[in-house]
Parts: sequence; C-alpha cells; structure tokens
Amino acid sequence: MTLLRRTIIVAATATVVVFSSAVSAYDKGDWLLRVGVGNVDPKSSNGLVANVDSGTAVVFNGTYFFTPNIGFEILAATPFSHDIKLVADGSKVGETKHLPPTFSLQYHFVTEGVFTPYIGAGLNYTLFFDEDTTGVLSGSSLSLDDSFGLAAQLGADFDISDKMFLNFDVRWIDINTDATLDGAAVEEVEIDPMVYSLTLGWKF
Repeated sequence: MTLLRRTIIVAATATVVVFSSAVSAYDKGDWLLRVGVGNVDPKSSNGLVANVDSGTAVVFNGTYFFTPNIGFEILAATPFSHDIKLVADGSKVGETKHLPPTFSLQYHFVTEGVFTPYIGAGLNYTLFFDEDTTGVLSGSSLSLDDSFGLAAQLGADFDISDKMFLNFDVRWIDINTDATLDGAAVEEVEIDPMVYSLTLGWKF
C-alpha cells in the first residue's frame, strides 16, 4: 500500500473519530444525491502475466436514510477504461472497460460541525466489456469474466449550505476476474482496487 493511500485512510479514520459527537445532520426519509469524479486504482502486481492499470470516470450515487444514522447507498458510474500491460516489460497489450454498481449499508456518525463522517460495507458487481488487444496480442480475442465481491468504505460530507455539500469517499472493493485469450484460460487477475471519489451532493 502506497504512502498516499495510507495517508488518505488514516485521515478518513481520524475524521470519523474526531467528529463523532452530538447532532444528526440527516433525518429518517432523507435522500442524498452526489455526482463527481472517481478513480479506480488496482493494487500493484494484480496479475502474474498482465496488470490492469487505474482508470477515472464520472461517478454518481444515491443514499436513502432508514434512520438518522443508517442509510442505504447505490453507487454507479460512467464506464471506467483500463489499460492492460504485461508484467514482464510494461508494454500495453490490451484495454477494457467496466461498470462497478455497488450497494452499501452505511452508518453516519452524529456530529456537531459541518462534517458528517460515515462508514459502510456492502456488495459490488463489476461488469467488464469492450475488451480489446494491441501490441504483441493484436488480433487475439481477450475476455474478462464479471466479478462479484465485498466492498468497504470510509467517507465524509462537508456542508456548503443546508441542502448542498461536498463529499470525499474512499473504498476497497474485492474484484477478481478470470482472463481468457482466444478461448484459453490465462490467469485469475486479482484487481482489488482502492476507489477514491470527490463529489458534489444535495440533500432532499
């Protein structure tokens, strides 16, 4: 894990601890809608033969509150695009796109200030599509299986007004896919990314 990742996770955890105190920012029945940018950053050396690089896309999500503390979130995005490179020399041999719908149950901490930190856990379904090959694999048929796995998150909302806020969110998602080349199994790629997002949100 890189120093940047560790710093972000420690900062998010500290936010949860420091701002957990008194008045709830949300009520039962509230809706939160957010839109912004997200980055999917796979773990290093995620494959023995080839690695899947990071990708950035527009993300959006909605959260419904069952209580002032407990919410259910659905995360969606425009397609993320990833380069696929050989481990041996780093040369690009393909690319793929994916969609990462994620469903999370969240606990939002009660606070006195403009920050509302939260933690969450849930399930992710990753759909891979538009696989293409280039370089030494040009002309070959590449396929990546869809993935189903667990997800965990830390985040915080920062109020701009009564109805508008900024959000920062960091997630870990369990994404594993079987790679097939010209119909023959190549390897299982353990992508297991950290996902960072910065969004603008509205409360309804």
